[in-house]
Amino acid sequence: MTMTYRNARWLILPVAAMSLSACGINSVPTKEEAAKAKWANVEAAYQRRADLIPNLVETAKGASRIEQSTLEGVIQARASATQVKLSTDDLNDPAKVQAFQQAQGNVSGALGRLLVTVEQYPDLKSQARFADLMTQLEGTENRINVTVQDYNAAVQDYNTTIRTFPDIIGAKIVHGAQPMTPYRAVTPNANQAPKVDFGQ
Repeated sequence: MTMTYRNARWLILPVAAMSLSACGINSVPTKEEAAKAKWANVEAAYQRRADLIPNLVETAKGASRIEQSTLEGVIQARASATQVKLSTDDLNDPAKVQAFQQAQGNVSGALGRLLVTVEQYPDLKSQARFADLMTQLEGTENRINVTVQDYNAAVQDYNTTIRTFPDIIGAKIVHGAQPMTPYRAVTPNANQAPKVDFGQ
C-alpha cells in the first residue's frame, strides 16, 4: 500500500507540471515578449522615416518657389512626433498608444501635403537626390505598414491567449496580464503610403 502511494506521488508530479505549463505560466510571457519585439520593429520603421525627413526637406528647399509653410509643417510634425515616446510598458494604455498614433498620423499628413506640392515642381522631381529620397520614403512607408500588421497580429495572439482557458489562469493569477492595445490608423488613409509619382 505504501509502495503504491509513493508511485502515485511520482506520477502526480509530471501531471501537475504539465497542468501548470498549460495554464499560461510560460505561454503568456512568451507571447507578450513577442508582441513587444514586434513593437520595436514598428518604432524602428518610424525612426527610419523620421531620419529621412530632414534630408527630404533640405533637398526640397532647393526649389525656392516651394511653399515655406509646407516645409515648416513637415518639420514641425516630425519634431512633435519624436517627442511622443511609447515604451513597451505603455502598450496596454490605449490613451498613450493613441497619442503616439496621432503624432505619427500628423507626420503622414504633412508628408502627404509636401508630396502634393512637389508634383507642381518637375525640376525638383527630376533631381537624382530627391528621387532617391522619395524612393526610400516610399519603401519606409511600406515597411511601416508591414511592421504594424505584424505587431497587431502578435497583440491579437497575446490578447486571445490571456482571455482563453486554460491560459487565463496563469495570465490573471500569476502574471496579472492586461490586454495590449493594437495599433490603428487615426487619420483617413493613414494605412496607405503617400503617393509618389515619378511620371512626367
